[in-house]
Amino acid sequence: MNINLEEYAFAIHSNAVEKGFWSPLDRMEPQDHVVFYIKQLAMIDSEVAETLEAVRKDKGEREVVFEMADILIRLLDLWAGMQRNGEVRTLLTDALVEKMAANMGRPQLHGVRA
Repeated sequence: MNINLEEYAFAIHSNAVEKGFWSPLDRMEPQDHVVFYIKQLAMIDSEVAETLEAVRKDKGEREVVFEMADILIRLLDLWAGMQRNGEVRTLLTDALVEKMAANMGRPQLHGVRA
C-alpha cells in the first residue's frame, strides 16, 4: 500500500486550524484537552449519523460517499491534532496495517451473531 494517511491528516488539520475548528490547546490545562477531544469525537459521531441518514433516506451514492469522506476528514484531523500536541505517536498507516493483519487472522464473524 502506498497511501500516506499522515500527509492527508496534516493537510486536513492545517485547514481545520486555519478555519478555527481547533482551540489553542497550548493555553489549556491538560485535563481540558480531554473535553476538547470528546467534542471532536462527537463531531465524528455526527458525521456517522449523517451517513446513516443518507443511506436511510436513499439520498444516493454520491451523498453517502461524501458523508463517509466527512468521517475520514474528522478522524484524520483529530489524529493530526493529537499528534501535533504530543498525545499520540503511533502513525495511522502503521496502525492500519497492523489492525488489518490482526483482522485477517480472526475467525469468521469472530463472536458476532449473524
